Amino acid sequence: MKPIIAVPATAALVYRAWSRKSLTPLGIAVAFITAVVHALHPWSAPFALLVIFFIGGTTATKVKHDIKANLTLSSTGSTGGEGARTHVQVLANSVVASILIAIQLSLTGFDLKCLPVGGTTLVLTAGIVAQYAAVAADTFSSELGILSKTKPRLITNFKTVPPGTNGGVTTAGLLAGALGAFTIAITSVLLVPFCTGNPGPVGRVLMSGEKRGWVFTDKIIWVIAVTLWGALGSVLDSLLGATLQASVVDKRTGKVVEGIGGTKVRIPDLFSYFES
Repeated sequence: MKPIIAVPATAALVYRAWSRKSLTPLGIAVAFITAVVHALHPWSAPFALLVIFFIGGTTATKVKHDIKANLTLSSTGSTGGEGARTHVQVLANSVVASILIAIQLSLTGFDLKCLPVGGTTLVLTAGIVAQYAAVAADTFSSELGILSKTKPRLITNFKTVPPGTNGGVTTAGLLAGALGAFTIAITSVLLVPFCTGNPGPVGRVLMSGEKRGWVFTDKIIWVIAVTLWGALGSVLDSLLGATLQASVVDKRTGKVVEGIGGTKVRIPDLFSYFES
């Protein structure tokens, strides 16, 4: 990515996070480093995916924020709702892509012209895109699915649970997740420089040394695959949330508590049921 674009774009990203208090100070620092790593890639696509995810995620978080805040409780007993995201959340959503970018740069350098149909470059690029599809799907699903008019059901046993429960899913949430993944898929197919060729008639045998390029149907398959992978990632996250994360519920209100404190119980999950 050209410095003349990367520098102001990174500055704008950091300023937006600071001005809207969407990230903690340490979160902003980690986001800055992450943005620099993405900007080092010779293509604009990785940085654009980071920006689209950040803007899309923060926008989804703010959608009907007042309503969402009243659906859960904080550990202090007030209304819930997420505050500024920390460096841990920044890393959770971007560190895999950063590592894949670093590996790709170490293997191909800064002169990578286009994405071939096969090989290591394709695998690493697909990994970068798929990672953002998964985290975008998870964010959209969580932030928009909680507004569903139907009660969520635990993904492991399909019992109804309060909004905000780890592992709780709704149809609206799953569709929102697919939308998030689709947004990343479209962004990637527009910005990734796919290697083109002249494959000629369908079924034509390539000559020795001739490289096949991407055609329109390949890109359609790319979009579908990325969208499905992102949606699957969101479902997997819900499954892990239902089996490995405890959700705490206030007995008086029946709302999920986002933190420690108050009289609460855990949501029944796949393995056990606890009460305090």
